[in-house]
Amino acid sequence: MAASPEYLNGETVVRGGSAAPSADPQVTGEAATLAAAGRFGSSGIQRPRAGRRAGSRAALGAIIPLALLALWWAASHLGWVPLFKLPTPESLVVAAIDLAQRGLLWEHIGISTQRVFLGFAIGAVAGLALGSLVGLSRLADGFLAATVGAARAVPSLAWVPLLILYLGFGEDSKVTLVAIGALFPVYTTVAGALRHVDPHLVELGRAYGFHGIRLLFTVQLPAVIPAIVSGLRLALAQAWLFLVAAELLGSTMGLGFLLIESQNNGRIDRLFLAIIVLAILGKLSDALIGLLERALLARWG
Repeated sequence: MAASPEYLNGETVVRGGSAAPSADPQVTGEAATLAAAGRFGSSGIQRPRAGRRAGSRAALGAIIPLALLALWWAASHLGWVPLFKLPTPESLVVAAIDLAQRGLLWEHIGISTQRVFLGFAIGAVAGLALGSLVGLSRLADGFLAATVGAARAVPSLAWVPLLILYLGFGEDSKVTLVAIGALFPVYTTVAGALRHVDPHLVELGRAYGFHGIRLLFTVQLPAVIPAIVSGLRLALAQAWLFLVAAELLGSTMGLGFLLIESQNNGRIDRLFLAIIVLAILGKLSDALIGLLERALLARWG
């Protein structure tokens, strides 16, 4: 008689007919343990939920700002720093209420935000196109990389007189300067990431009939989404930096104008207020990029 087939079940050998072996209690227990690993760690302690993790992260992130606020209050109220150099936190609240009641604070915030997002959108699209061209074409890389790299090294303030000369003091020069600031981070990250896309992935896309622009948007760009998002974060931060440079000269509205006007008028409280508002707006806009990152990763991640 032929030997019965053997089945390996856990750490034991089961001899029998052609039917599959019955469930081993030991294996079933191990499988249950592995199934529970999604909710429990190796120590048997239940993992915290996403909402709880977000709350603890927010609480942890608030420690340094609250500590700085307490140090600021102590330094201004106890006379560690003269009031003409460091205003009290309460004076900033009073200055903010005064500007808000007159409608000036919202005008400054609105015009600066408009300039940033418009320039950021233009610069990001241009940087994505230029980075894709340089990253995918050796000819374009050799032809453009040196020139773009040299332009990237030009300081933001060096562009201001040139843009004013050609575009005047209107919105065009300011939005163009912001777009220049947003272009280079996207260009750099996209070009570098596309050079290192897995060639087997590209060949697979071509095998499915994707070529040219369709291959770029279907295979290559989705493969470098983390790099694109990093470039967008850097570009948005750079856009706020270039905005202040644009509004320091030849502007009558905006947070950069509020900065220079407060300095000239000796309103140190408004100067600190403008800096804090810029920091808050920068953080909020960065959070929008985080939402975009989640949407992109959910679609192509």
